Amino acid sequence: MNQHGGEQAPGTPAAGDNLEYRVAHLRERIAGGPLGELGVRLEVRGEAVLLTGTVPSAHSRDEICDLVDAELPGHPVHCDIAVTDASCPDHVEDLA
Repeated sequence: MNQHGGEQAPGTPAAGDNLEYRVAHLRERIAGGPLGELGVRLEVRGEAVLLTGTVPSAHSRDEICDLVDAELPGHPVHCDIAVTDASCPDHVEDLA
């Protein structure tokens, strides 16, 4: 599990700054925007945000984690997104 943005930046809003609303907006943005990732879940855990689910590439995972981290300064972001391997097999499976 990776942790992003563990420290509150100077001048950022304090606790209780509509974190649930901001996370809901990010969910919609991740699912419906250019990222189009429906397999990612965002959950508020106290003042932290937990990202879970699966994406097709490490690049997608990094984009999502970076986006959430940038949109929620001052809140720890825990990125626990798995990368699925959707590539074709490079060898024949032996069933014997």
